[in-house]
Amino acid sequence: MATTVITNISSLVTNDPSLGAGPLGLIEDAAVVVDGDRVAWVGTAGGAPAADERVDAGGRAVLPGFVDSHSHLVFAGDRTAEFNARMSGRSYSAGGIRVTVAATRAASDEELAANLRRYLREALRQGTTTLETKSGYGLTVEQEARALRIAAAQTDEVTYLGAHIVPPDHADDPAGYVDLVTGPMLDACAPHARWIDVFCEKGAFDGDQARTILTAGAARGLVPRVHANQLSYGPGVQLAVELGAASADHCTHLTDADVDALASGDTVATLLPGAEFSTRAQWPNARRLLDAGATVALSTDCNPGSSFTSSMPFCVALAVRDMGMTPDEAVWAATAGGAAALRRTDIGRLSPGARADLALLDAPSHVHLAYRPGVPLVSAVWRRGVREL
Repeated sequence: MATTVITNISSLVTNDPSLGAGPLGLIEDAAVVVDGDRVAWVGTAGGAPAADERVDAGGRAVLPGFVDSHSHLVFAGDRTAEFNARMSGRSYSAGGIRVTVAATRAASDEELAANLRRYLREALRQGTTTLETKSGYGLTVEQEARALRIAAAQTDEVTYLGAHIVPPDHADDPAGYVDLVTGPMLDACAPHARWIDVFCEKGAFDGDQARTILTAGAARGLVPRVHANQLSYGPGVQLAVELGAASADHCTHLTDADVDALASGDTVATLLPGAEFSTRAQWPNARRLLDAGATVALSTDCNPGSSFTSSMPFCVALAVRDMGMTPDEAVWAATAGGAAALRRTDIGRLSPGARADLALLDAPSHVHLAYRPGVPLVSAVWRRGVREL
């Protein structure tokens, strides 16, 4: 396969401190050589080896493609009215999910697949090259299995979220629904997913129910993730760490014990500022987690109810402005942090052997992602070594 050198890069984020300055491994006046779907070489432009093709970055910045490790993209319908009401004073709760469940059940496979393609392309235009997505808007055996089949056909990382809420048809028998999620539904869904998730929250599933669901998934080879401590204090974070979950997602309401658990374990704290922005809720305190030594990721939580954004640059800007992160920390969390939350070492970095996922910014530095919020700065994207944009 042909090799390509991208040169005249003003600032290259490698996320490999052995290659450049600071935690981001920054290299100035840099170049990257891509061979097939992998990074073959990085360094200063003057030392770049010959390649079959040459791309001039024009003095702009390059960073790894964003890794969005939490989204809900297999859905149908619209919740504009709910958002409008919330912006007019109504508080957010987990119950609105039922509206999307009804619309998703009524949609055809083709409609769901087309929606998914639309949002994946939208995310790619904003520099996202790896994206996790979940089921959770079907909540029957057949509907959850088809959501995962549709997701697995288009995305790298697929999560079984039958435990999103208790659906209306099981409102009087939540224990029966847990049995369904851990029995026939799990049997149908496990072949199509890598992960299992649960919404551990008031109005959804309590700690004991979440433990039962995650343990059953782990017995089938699915790795746990947890929607934890979004709307209130609760057992989600502690449970995630105890069960060795890859990530505890949201982490908005944390006790000192929760922070200590995240700092001492391998579970990544995935923060989703789009949800707080869209619900006018309390911001997660990223500074508190980082100062304690926890690993932090940023993700969009793209979903039709509480965070209808696919923009990782927007989430970077929110994290810097409202969550106490520095621009360097936010960029790391949106790239290498997301990779850690997915337990991947081949993405989220630009060093030899990594997958060649790159985003070229129309700016001289990654800092512009926070410095110029809302501006479409991503001007080119390579995914697996192929220029997609």
